[in-house]
This record gives sequence, structure tokens and C-alpha cells, in this order.
Amino acid sequence: MLSVALRTLRIRWVTFVGSFVALSLGVALLAVMGLALASSLDAPERQPERFAEAPVVVKGQDTLRVPTSSGERTHRLAHPRPVPAATVAELERLGTVVEDRSFAVRARGAPGELVGHPWSTARFAPYDLTSGRAPRADGEVVVSGEWAEPGRRVTTGRGSVLVVGTVADRGFENAVFFTDARAAALSPRSTQLVVDADAADVRAAVSGAEGVRVLTGTDRRYADADPDRGSEALTAMNAMFGTAGGVTAFVSVFVVASTFAFAVAQRRRDFGLLRTAGATPGQLRRMVFAEAFAVGVLASAAGCVLGAYGAPRLADWVVDGGLAPAWFEIGDHGWPYHMAFWTGLLVALCGVLAASWRAGRTGPTQALREASVDSRAMTWGSRLFGTALLLTAAVTLSLALATDPGELLHRKTYVSRPMLLITAVALLAPVVVRPLTRLIAWLPAQLPGAGGMLVRENAAAGVRRTAAIAAPVLVTVALTGSLLGATATLNEAKATETREQTAADFVITPAGDDGFDAATLAKLKAVPGAEVSATSSSAVYVLEEGVALIRSDARAAQAGPPAAALHLPLAAGRVSDLDDGSIIVNEEWERHAVGERVQVWLGDGTKKSLRIAAVMTTGTGDSGVWVTAANAPGAPVDRVDVSVAAGADTAAVGAGLREAAGGARVFTRDEWVRASYPETNRTTRYGFLLVLGIALLYTGISLANTMVMATSDRIRDLAVLRLAGATTWQVLRLVGAEALMVVAVGGVLGLLVAGLNLAGMWSALGLLSVWSSIEIPWAALGAAVGACAVLAVVSSVVPAGLAMRRRAVELAGMKE
Repeated sequence: MLSVALRTLRIRWVTFVGSFVALSLGVALLAVMGLALASSLDAPERQPERFAEAPVVVKGQDTLRVPTSSGERTHRLAHPRPVPAATVAELERLGTVVEDRSFAVRARGAPGELVGHPWSTARFAPYDLTSGRAPRADGEVVVSGEWAEPGRRVTTGRGSVLVVGTVADRGFENAVFFTDARAAALSPRSTQLVVDADAADVRAAVSGAEGVRVLTGTDRRYADADPDRGSEALTAMNAMFGTAGGVTAFVSVFVVASTFAFAVAQRRRDFGLLRTAGATPGQLRRMVFAEAFAVGVLASAAGCVLGAYGAPRLADWVVDGGLAPAWFEIGDHGWPYHMAFWTGLLVALCGVLAASWRAGRTGPTQALREASVDSRAMTWGSRLFGTALLLTAAVTLSLALATDPGELLHRKTYVSRPMLLITAVALLAPVVVRPLTRLIAWLPAQLPGAGGMLVRENAAAGVRRTAAIAAPVLVTVALTGSLLGATATLNEAKATETREQTAADFVITPAGDDGFDAATLAKLKAVPGAEVSATSSSAVYVLEEGVALIRSDARAAQAGPPAAALHLPLAAGRVSDLDDGSIIVNEEWERHAVGERVQVWLGDGTKKSLRIAAVMTTGTGDSGVWVTAANAPGAPVDRVDVSVAAGADTAAVGAGLREAAGGARVFTRDEWVRASYPETNRTTRYGFLLVLGIALLYTGISLANTMVMATSDRIRDLAVLRLAGATTWQVLRLVGAEALMVVAVGGVLGLLVAGLNLAGMWSALGLLSVWSSIEIPWAALGAAVGACAVLAVVSSVVPAGLAMRRRAVELAGMKE
């Protein structure tokens, strides 16, 4: 039978080339994702940037440490504490102490956002003057890079300044240096300083100060802005590549198994002839497995080679897109190749398992009788597994809605759930293909001529062929609708929350990141007819279940409860009960009963017991908590909500606010809702682009591949149409119409899967008290279906047209 298998490979080369292409591409994608994921686990040690030449850096307490029964739990503080004054005095006895400050500066013509520093810290990078001189007066600055030359006056959100010097760009920030006095006025709070003294003496001097750290060597990187951005980027990449790898593995396994099963199903007449000639069922199965093994080994090896070529290109793309640090590259790892190779071979063998078993156990006459029409297009195994997966999807969805609807809003959930439904619908597709094709083709079949009727009957008769070709379209449409629709629906729900909770007529935000100063707040409060409510951004930390230290974003009301400016979505309690000894929490907290006391740590690490004054609904998970200003030490006012008093003129109040706000931005309620409309963050957007791009490219190629395989198998049928009197163009139009029919079937099934997934998310949002619309990405779905339609038509018409160049009598007499 091995010799028969080898001859079959030669004769049915189109079928096996199609299987080879599908498997090699699938293995290549698995290898690329595995190499990217393995490389994202390795990171070089980051070196200091701003303080590379600093002798010793001392940081105030910036980390909350809480001992638990399972070890110490830590979290970065929202508002780090400065080094205690007594400790600073001790350090000044050891040597020169330079206080560091960093603050945002916006300037016209600048390359993005600038970061302000005192000039005395420039030498620690080191920043060396390339032109001009150091700043000497409050209105003078030195900038990094070449975007401004000495003598140029620049308008910033902190006033007009004169550039008196420039320093070389160090690559990690766009710096602007003020005099030390001016920097201290712009940013009074300093949380770290540089000491020119022996490190051992410095450690001895700070030994009694809680949480104060002494940084030397490579540890000085922790004094840089966002010192964990490298590790955070790696974590984001791990999540992105993990998600992409999971989706890629699913798509490749799904398409490869479907392609191999279709390739075996195409050969039922061959199997019938072999059974008639005396071949046993075991011999047929061994032959099919030998063919799959040969194709699997060659295709998996080719896929590993393609993966080695494609992985560096993926690394370049994520670096250019800003998703990965500049140092990220594909390392020398072996396990991704093993994983991809053996997975590909296993999928190839599993893909022919059910089909070969069915071919082996059918009798000779039965196999020949079924060769033209699919009388039993679906095995009991497919029915069983498809039904089981469908029930699993329904049960898990019901359990999630009943116990934890918020889980359905997490990215890992709405990315993975479509895979379960796609597999279930694909397995059960043969059951609905025949009625669905008849429904879709009902109107074309009523038109004059036999074309519509032939399209309907051909698609309905070849259920296996239609289901196999529709599978890539199903994956394409279902993934596009589910992933993009989930993010759009979630964003719309968040926008709905913002719209419902904003009661103010105007919302004002500061020009910089340091919040409003007291003078500006006084001017805003003095505007006639304006009822001002100022709030701050902060955080609180709570230990749940005795082992988990949880951070919750907090808003702090500066004067009294925020009832007048906001409509908080309360499940229990009253906003007016909020005071310095209480807190408003949400239903996600372990303890959320009104009147109950909770132990929390404030944004600066202060431990405090607070009474629960009210409880908010969970919503989309962004509710956070509310406290008063007394429980948000160090948090500057970063938002002012203004309601117009009864009888006051709204336009006059708006004009007065804009005049009093200075450089701050004043929004009307509608403008604020539009401006704060949530957008998918860059990493998630690029991650979905990567996932969908790879998956859709692969399914598109597989669709074209499967269409070529299916068309090549129908050359005799097309020749019979020619002999019956049809012209070449009529045959080609029929082939193209059948391709569009199959795409329509796959599109409807994919839309069904996407709709079910989005309906589950919508139900979860409703249970969380957020009622917003389901957002279906019709434009993206239309583009995906259109691309599939073009690929399907071209991939079927071109091989049919090439075959039609031969005489119909010759084609009709060809052996299959």
C-alpha cells in the first residue's frame, strides 16, 4: 500500500499541494509565535539613564509593603513620599545634596511632551552644553535636541521662556532645564535627591527613615522616570504574543485539520475502487496515514524554515510600532521549532483520522454510490463533539452570567470564547449547510435560466465540499466580528457610563500634570453663577482574603461629597454620607456592605480604617472608589466640575470660566463626553491587528488553497456542462457564483458566532447595570467578506478557466 500511496501523491498532486501549503503555513505561524514568545521572556539588564554619573541617589518611600501569611506583598505608591527633612539634614553633613524634580512641560513646536528638571541635575546624565549657556533667570531654559536654538522664545503652558542653551539629546526624554529656584516653584514636591558622599555613609544616615532607599550602580535606574517600562513592555508583549499564539494555534489547527479531512473526503471514489479491488479497511487506513505522515513531515519542516525567516520580521514590526523596546530581537531558542513541528505532524495525522476510519469501514458499493452526492455528510462523532462543544459554550456562558459577569469583559475571555463557538459551529455546519444554501439561493433560483438552480443544487449536493470551503470564511468573519465588536461594545459601554455620571455643565482640566494651583481654583470659584466641585486622582490599597494586595483608583472630593457634579451609580448608601472617616467602594470589593469598616492604605502608604458610606455598582470595572481630600494626601486637583446655578446665564458662566482658567481646558458636558470617549489602548489595538492580520492572512490563503483543491476535483463535472451545451463563459460564471454562495454560507455562520459572543457580553454589561448598544463592526466585516469573496472567485475561476482551454471530450474522459 505504500507504493499505492506514493503513486496517489503523484497523481493527485493538486490535493496534496493544497494540504502541504495549509500545513506549512500553520507550522510557520506556530514557530513565529513561539519564537517571539520565548524571546520576550529574556530581557537585558537596564542601565541608569538620567543618573548614570550620579554618585548616590536617595529615594523617599515609593513602595507599599504589606506582610501576609503568604509572604510580603508590594505595590507602587500613587503618591511617593519625600525624603524626611531630618534625613536630608543628616545627608547635607556628608556632602552636597541636589534635589531632583520632574514635571511635564508643553510647548509649541516641541517634539512631543517635554520633561522639566532643575539645571543642577543635568550633569548626572550627563547632559553637556552644545551651544549657549546655562539658565540664570527664572524665564531662561536649556533644551535638549535641536528643535530650538539659543535666542528663541518659546510659549509653554507655564509661561513664555527664552532658550539660552542646548544640550545633546540622550534619547530617553525631551528635557527642558530651568533654574533650580524656578523648578522648585513649578514642582514644589521632591521625592528623590543626589548625594555626593560615600554610599556606606549615606546608608548609615538613612537607616532610621522608613522606606527610604539608597541607589547605587545599576539600581540607579529606579530613579529614572518609569523604571519598569522595559519589564512592563515585556509583560505586554508576553500577553500579546500569548494571545496571538493561542489564536494562531487555533486557526492553524482548525484550518489544517479541515483541509486534510476534505482532502481525504475528495477521494471516496478512489477508496471505493480500491475496496472493490480487494483492499482491506486496515490497508486503506494505513495508506491514508502514510500519505498524511509524508506530507506532514515535509510540510512541518518547511514551516519551521519559514518560521525562522518570518520571526525576525515580526520582531522588527513590533519594535517599529513601539510595542517592544528597541533592544528586542528574536533569540536562539530551540523549543518553538520542536513545538511547531510535532504539532503540525500531529494535526496532519489527526485531520485524516476520522475521514480514514470512515473510508475504511464503508463497503465498496456504498463508497461508489456516495461519490457523487453527500448522503451522509456528517458522522456521529462530529455530531457528538459539535453538540458537546456547543453545550459547553452555553453552560460556561450561563455560569459566568450567573456568578461573575465581569469575567466576560476581560480580554482573555472575549478572545478565547469565539474559538469554542467557531469549532462547535464548524463541526455542526454540515447540518445547516443544505437548508442554508437553499435559503440563500432561493431568489437567484427563481430567475430565468438554470444558473441559479445549478448553484443551489451543486452547493446543497456537495455538503462536505461547501462546509470545508466555508470553514476559512467562518473563522475570518467570526474572529473579526467577535474581537473588534467586543472592544467597540466595551468602549461604548464606558462612554455610556461617562455620559450618565457627568452632571456638571462644564468640566475643566489643567494644562499640565501637576494639577491646579490654589490661585486658579480661587478664580474659578469666584466666577458668578458657578458651583465648583474640585476632585483629585489618587489610589487606595486593600488586602483581600488576607493575601492579595489590591490597588483601586480613587477620586478625592476636595470639599464635601461630589453629589452636585456627579451621578454616581449607587447600589446602596448615599453619596452625602461621605466624610473624612468614610469611603465609597464598589461591588467588586470583598467587603462592600454599607456601615462596614475596611482597613486600607492611602495613596502615600498611610494605613487607615474607613467606614463604607455607599456602594457603587460594578459597571465596566472602572468605577474605582471615592474618598475625601483628607484621605488623598499629595494628590493635586486635576479636575473641576462646574454646575451653573439656578437663574444664571450658561454662556456668561462659560466665558467667565475660560477667562479664569488661564491655560486650562474648559469643556462643555457634551465636549467632555466626546473628549473622554474611550479608545482601545495602543498595545491592545496593535495586538488585535497582529492577531487578526495573521489569522485572516492565513485563512485567506487557506480559502484560496481549498478553492483550488475543490475546483480541480470538479473538472469532469464542468466538462459535462460543456458537452451539454454550456459555453465556457457560462461555466465560469457558474463556478464564480458557486464560490460566492459558499462565501455567503461561511459569512452567515461567522456572523452568527460573532452575534452570539457579543450578545453574551451585552448581557454581562446589563447585569453590571450598564445598558448600552451592541457595536457590530460592519465596515470591517464587509471588508473581510469582500476579501474572501474576491479570493474565492479568483481561486475557483482561474483554475477552471485554465482547464477549460482543453476540449470538453478530453476533460470528461480524464481519470480522477
